[in-house]
Amino acid sequence: MPRVLIASDKFKGSLTAAEVADAVASGLRRERSDVTAISQPVADGGDGTVAAAVAAGYQLVPVVASGPTGRPVLSGYARAGDTAVVELADVAGLVRLPDGRPAPLTSTSRGAGELIAAAVDAGCTRIVLGIGGSASTDGGSGLVRALGAVVLDAHGTKVGEGGAGLEAAVTVDVSALRQRMSGVEVVVACDVDNPLTGPKGAAEVYGPQKGADAFQVTQLESALAHWADVVAEATGTDHRQVAGAGAAGGVGFAALALLDARLQPGIELVLDMIRFQDRLAQADLVVTGEGMIDEQTLHGKAVAGVAAAARAAGIPVVAVCGRNVLDAATLAAVGIEAAYALTDVEPDVDRCLAEGDRLLSVLGQRIAAVHLGG
Repeated sequence: MPRVLIASDKFKGSLTAAEVADAVASGLRRERSDVTAISQPVADGGDGTVAAAVAAGYQLVPVVASGPTGRPVLSGYARAGDTAVVELADVAGLVRLPDGRPAPLTSTSRGAGELIAAAVDAGCTRIVLGIGGSASTDGGSGLVRALGAVVLDAHGTKVGEGGAGLEAAVTVDVSALRQRMSGVEVVVACDVDNPLTGPKGAAEVYGPQKGADAFQVTQLESALAHWADVVAEATGTDHRQVAGAGAAGGVGFAALALLDARLQPGIELVLDMIRFQDRLAQADLVVTGEGMIDEQTLHGKAVAGVAAAARAAGIPVVAVCGRNVLDAATLAAVGIEAAYALTDVEPDVDRCLAEGDRLLSVLGQRIAAVHLGG
């Protein structure tokens, strides 16, 4: 009886990771009725990270928190023992912008801090923070303020939310933050090495992706540099040029400078979190996947991480995707025997998006016929 571990990321804009697994499993069973399909959604630290934790047995704890514009949203964290998994994308990410309208100067990371606060107040002493998909460029100020940091202007008034508010910052008091987070370990899933400021910094590189025009990018760059000065004055250490400080609009910076966080590649952190090695021991074949397999896949994405772990365990890996632009030799070099794309079945991309579950089932059937002896 063949055992297939389906460890896919989401197909962005089309299917969740769990839906991908269900569709592939249905095709596998159509070809081989004796197959045992094991679903384990994965993520690289962005959206889908909490879902991966819940699928691995963590408990979802619902929390109402601030969205990127301050509007309350229903989010939550995943918990197992004293560990909490917080996903910035779900509470303060681009997907939470009302009507999808960006607010590059005022969007805040506060909601992620509110989730961490809820977890810490509930007794968690280890926070796994996924920061992909951020909507803000606020230097992580919203996050740390939600945890007790107080940022004041020259008049002793709390500064406004978002990156633009940092221009008025004069002091940051971290005493309450330190007290609240005493004894709490923070590990951040981070796949970028950008510094906070400069040509490769948070504002210059990622600001336009969050709706900032050229003038706003300049404004945000100045505000982040000023924020780094204020934090350095308060802590005695300047973290602005540390690799990863520019992640998530500067959340990486705040985590490093004010939470004493450790940064770790997202897929590595997620695979450790869900005890992926234990799940590999149950499998004869691994099916991984994501919406697009391209050069980015090779650099810290879920598919490459799953393939590396499976190859190290001596288990064959195939991939499913919406579209694949890598050749067989490139795939083989990262441990993927073959990639099966929706566009191989249906060239119309719009139909692939609309009928992804049906087409994935077809691919699942093909995978069973080729790789399970049909």
